[in-house]
Amino acid sequence: MTEYWRLPATEIAALVRSRAVSAVEVARDALARLDAANPAINAVVDHRPEDVLAQAAVIDAAIGRGEDPGPMAGVPVTIKVNVDQTGYATTNGLRLQKDLVATQDNPVVANFRRAGAVLLGRTNTPAFSLRWFCRNGIHGHTKNPRDASITPGGSSGGAAAGVAAGIGAVGHGTDIGGSIRYPAYACGVHGLRPTLGRIPAWNASGAERHVGGQLMAVSGPIARTIGDLRLGFAAMSARDIRDPWWVDAAEVGPPVEKRAALCIRPEGMPTAPEVEAALRDAARRLEADGWVVEEVECPPLREPAAIQAMLWLAESRRGLNSALHQEADPDASFVFAQMEALCPEPDLNAFMDGLQKRAFFVRAWMTFFERYPLAITPVSAELPFPDQDDVTSPARFRQIMDAQLTQVGLPLMGLPGLVVTTGLVGRVPVGAQLLAGRYREDVLFAAAEVIEAAGVPASPVDPR
Repeated sequence: MTEYWRLPATEIAALVRSRAVSAVEVARDALARLDAANPAINAVVDHRPEDVLAQAAVIDAAIGRGEDPGPMAGVPVTIKVNVDQTGYATTNGLRLQKDLVATQDNPVVANFRRAGAVLLGRTNTPAFSLRWFCRNGIHGHTKNPRDASITPGGSSGGAAAGVAAGIGAVGHGTDIGGSIRYPAYACGVHGLRPTLGRIPAWNASGAERHVGGQLMAVSGPIARTIGDLRLGFAAMSARDIRDPWWVDAAEVGPPVEKRAALCIRPEGMPTAPEVEAALRDAARRLEADGWVVEEVECPPLREPAAIQAMLWLAESRRGLNSALHQEADPDASFVFAQMEALCPEPDLNAFMDGLQKRAFFVRAWMTFFERYPLAITPVSAELPFPDQDDVTSPARFRQIMDAQLTQVGLPLMGLPGLVVTTGLVGRVPVGAQLLAGRYREDVLFAAAEVIEAAGVPASPVDPR
């Protein structure tokens, strides 16, 4: 029997479109893999086999009528529980929202459906989708399939853990402070945080996103191959007028010089030797393909990270704290307390100054990308953290925040970032973060494909 769950999304779609296999066959195989792998990792927290098979049957019927099923025909994908999917609760990891059942699809979900994907299940996130770890009081604890002693990352920990374990070929994630990039790193797969506005998103079930969220939060794909990231990104980024931030940008920009900046320790970031070795390995792979790589300092990230936190917490202090107290999630309560201690409450002038300064940093980074179309930075200063490490003490929380500088600093500028896995240190994944100018995901994909091709493919793993 063919194990379709092992195949990349690009191959599955080609097989289904050619009628070499039916979408229903692929769906049955995906459900069997979910049943086999998910109990050990708790990546998918809500799925309905009858619904999955019904979606697949619709695709097969369309093909039978000679209709175009879409570029992701029959590809099993997962959806994070913080976005609306009709008929499912948008819990965001909260007991408070267990009955918040969506009546219409988020644009991301609608775009996946239009592309012919099969929505396999809903993936876990920490409470409020806040943390680089993945545990909550409603859905429980997600484990890393490569090594249960390390975090699967967060907040899209369920998405990355599922993809790494072969539960779906593409996972939907969201990222306001590393929630796509860090789980991809921790689980040894690839993840794309696209440019702000590239992928439309909006939840009809909730209020309008706060200012910080509108400026910095994005949806994006997680996958085991860069080709699958490309496929998922193209499907997710289709037009949807419900998101006023959506931008109709060219899929491929003008040619750029093969020149990359290698930034090992941005602003004194305490980069571990194993992480540095992975960055230099990625740089060598690019150099072998004709890229010129120079080791330089990148534009500021520390002040953008501080402004990002200030904007986000300024909004949460207006209303989210009441929900935090009602939910009484111990992890979230601890993390919010530490964040607020690190970020004093701003007055109106400080809030406006932060918004104003954003343009300065966008300009600085876009000028940098004129000389270096690509930047190679750490994903984190450390190898993936021991699971639940951030709630062990206030001191360790501060160390983790410092290690995650490149996760938190980037979103303020709305820039794209792609995490490409480069291998393992023992059983622990490691990788590199690639950065480029606004709407230049094509540059990230091209460089990531070179790095991927010179390494070991990220194959599905059986949970340990």
